[in-house]
Amino acid sequence: MVKEVGIGIGLALILFAAFQGINVLPFLLFGSLVGLFYYLTRSTLGYKNYEVLKTHKGNKRIKFEDIGGQDTAKKELLEALDFIKNEKMVVELGIRPIKGILLSGPPGTGKTLLAKAAANYIDSVFVSASGSEFIEMYAGVGAQRIRQLFDNAKKMAQKKNKDNAVIFIDEIDVLASKRGKTSSHLEYDQTLNQLLVEMDGIKVDEDVRILIIAATNRMDALDRAILRPGRFDRIVQVDLPNKEGRKRILEIHTQNKPLADDVKLDKLARETYGFSGAHLESLANEAAIMAMRENKKKIHQKHFDEAIEKVMMGEKLDRRPGEKEMERIAVHETGHALISEVLNPGSVSAITITSRGNALGYIRQLPQKDLYLYTRDYLENQIATALGGANAEDIILGSKSTGSSNDFQQAVKLSKKIILSGLSNLGVVDEENLTPRLMHTAINQIIKKQEKKVRGIITKYRKVIDYTVKVLMDKEKISGDEFRKIIREEKPLKISN
Repeated sequence: MVKEVGIGIGLALILFAAFQGINVLPFLLFGSLVGLFYYLTRSTLGYKNYEVLKTHKGNKRIKFEDIGGQDTAKKELLEALDFIKNEKMVVELGIRPIKGILLSGPPGTGKTLLAKAAANYIDSVFVSASGSEFIEMYAGVGAQRIRQLFDNAKKMAQKKNKDNAVIFIDEIDVLASKRGKTSSHLEYDQTLNQLLVEMDGIKVDEDVRILIIAATNRMDALDRAILRPGRFDRIVQVDLPNKEGRKRILEIHTQNKPLADDVKLDKLARETYGFSGAHLESLANEAAIMAMRENKKKIHQKHFDEAIEKVMMGEKLDRRPGEKEMERIAVHETGHALISEVLNPGSVSAITITSRGNALGYIRQLPQKDLYLYTRDYLENQIATALGGANAEDIILGSKSTGSSNDFQQAVKLSKKIILSGLSNLGVVDEENLTPRLMHTAINQIIKKQEKKVRGIITKYRKVIDYTVKVLMDKEKISGDEFRKIIREEKPLKISN
């Protein structure tokens, strides 16, 4: 009210001065500059960032039971949240209050959902902001926004009659990166300093207890000061889900969708190795869209199979290479599939020469189980699979092509992993003291050995490649089961020593 009255009086004075013949242009210019400065420096973190903790399904609040695939993260988070719920015992035992919980993990793994579930668990208001919202080119803006964020969280909690307020800061690495890196101005450092001050000021006996939950996928970029005990007291790793986690996530995202009897969520969970929760949600949505396009009342397995490829590679492209190029692509992809299947039976899920995204064709592999450690044999088999396409082109068509460049990069990357893990003939090595020439020689030896093995397999199973290429030229795609049937029926050639 006072602000509106002041603006009205100011305008009236300017109009009066104009009628008296006084030049009001300097006053207007000064007022405009003051208004612009106020607009740029005022906090944009208003009540629009508060959430009533409702999901897209209606008025249902997000609970930990609604989040699949993160059992370990949920367990760690619940353990920390119980300290907040048991306030009386915390005070009696003199326990320092938990001020911050840091969620670290790849994008799409459910960090924001976990933060919302945490706020619901402790019956708190939920305030969200992104790290990029605090940084401006004007010094002091970020620090002011941090102060207002904490003040507004307390006000909102009091308005809702809540004892707790959760402030969620996504992409915290933007405002909490290592200090001293930005020498042009100190805005980043001032913003981080203000956040540290606010966190240090949190007390257990306040009317509104504030909990900071932050998310990042760049732990290495964070300033050490923010990670010390007393600030972010808990660091919870939110990893990509394993097979059982993927199945649970698929169950959650398909419970409101009509599935046909041929849909096997176990199979889908196995074929989606490396998918995040966001990927799996997109997979279920894309499968439903494909069923709608075909005017089907239920979602079938084929829709999920097509959706997996779309999520992984992108939409089908209208472009179609010429007949000779299509044959080369078919030979190339069959070479990959053959090596993968011979060295790891049952590993091929599908082979296609349909262009998607940047790929003219590809094979989809089916991991037998989620691996967290890799042996030398496993890495060498992966190198061999990467080399299968180029060597199939060379043996069957008499030449290689530029389509193998990514395969070679993958082979080099895997070879480096073997060397730097101490699994090569060099033994345990120090990367800093390993000369480029010695590294190149070691990589070349690993790749040459696998290339010799690959060429032997391709020569032995040439009839399989020839027949598979004919099928692919006709159908453009075959399943892993169809490919294994071809291998069984087309007996390999006997190679004389």
